[in-house]
Amino acid sequence: MEQLLEKVRLLHIQNDFKNNGGEDKYFRMALLMEELGEICDALTKQKPNFKEEHADLLILLLGNCVAYDIDIIKLTSEKLDRLLKMKARTDGNGHSRLITELEEKE
Repeated sequence: MEQLLEKVRLLHIQNDFKNNGGEDKYFRMALLMEELGEICDALTKQKPNFKEEHADLLILLLGNCVAYDIDIIKLTSEKLDRLLKMKARTDGNGHSRLITELEEKE
C-alpha cells in the first residue's frame, strides 16, 4: 500500500493538483461518483473494463488520502480490527453483511 500511495503522491506533484484545483474536495467527490458509476456500468453491461475501473476508484481514494493528509493504512487497520470482531448477518436475499453496534441494539 505504501508503494501505491507514493505513486499517487508523485502523480499529484507531477500534475500540481494542489495548486490547480485537482485537490478540491467537491471536484474529487464528483470524480469518485463518476468512477463508481463506471464500475456499475461495466458490471451491468458486462464490459471488459470492470476490473480496471476498480483501479481508477482506488487511485482516486488514495489521492484523497494524499490531498487531505489521511493516514489510510493506520485507519484501515483500525477499522479492520473492529470489523473482525463483528458478526455477519444474512438478509432475506441470502446476502451476508456485518452487523454494526447500532444495528445490534435494534
